[in-house]
Amino acid sequence: MSDKWIRRAVPRTDPAARVICFPHAGGSANYFTPLARKLPPAIELLAVQNPGRQERYREPRLESIGELAEAVLPSVSTWLDRPTILFGHSMGAAQAFEVARGLPGGAPVVLFASARRAPSVIRVETVHQRSDRAIVAEMRALGGTDTRVFDDEETAALYLPVIRSDYRAVETYRCPAEVTVDYPITALVGDRDPRVSRADVEAWRTHTTAEFTTHVLRGGHFYLGEELDAVAELLGARLSVGTGEPGDHRG
Repeated sequence: MSDKWIRRAVPRTDPAARVICFPHAGGSANYFTPLARKLPPAIELLAVQNPGRQERYREPRLESIGELAEAVLPSVSTWLDRPTILFGHSMGAAQAFEVARGLPGGAPVVLFASARRAPSVIRVETVHQRSDRAIVAEMRALGGTDTRVFDDEETAALYLPVIRSDYRAVETYRCPAEVTVDYPITALVGDRDPRVSRADVEAWRTHTTAEFTTHVLRGGHFYLGEELDAVAELLGARLSVGTGEPGDHRG
């Protein structure tokens, strides 16, 4: 199946379940390839490739979470023929949540919200309005990007507009506190995350009418690099719940 929005990181033959991953601000589908290799063969990982980066760099960037979710929703919907986790990291958690809001009732979906405060936790943030130098400083503080890419002017000219657009999308994102989905939510956070606290992710509890769980892992905002095995285990365990019927994966 050809789709500019979805990358099959490690293709599986007739997988029993899937994980669809949504990247952080400035991130791309490739970020999740190491996680794909850690998953058991029965689980296939798909990763969302938002416009404006890598092979989609010529396409207009989308600068709101609503636009990003609406645009990718048709593609995500075509892959929901078996139990599926929507795994969003940082900005991707907001995008995944909005995708979940747009899905028809009864989809065999669980939402994993990683390293992102709940939509009901509002903070005024202005990274997208800062200078290029200040944005690079923010990247260094979070530790998820090899900031040596910004040492080259041509490379920086490609990366910085994408990062700025993504920050604009996530920093201007607003969702009413009372909005919920009917799908289970699992919230993940690193124990040394400088931007997201345990309380921030616990607040995701108010956005689901179904099961809610939280896991604190070792590491900072990009704990995934240190905890690939632990995250793969959590995903595998969640997708093994029940008998394999879609209804058994709703919590």
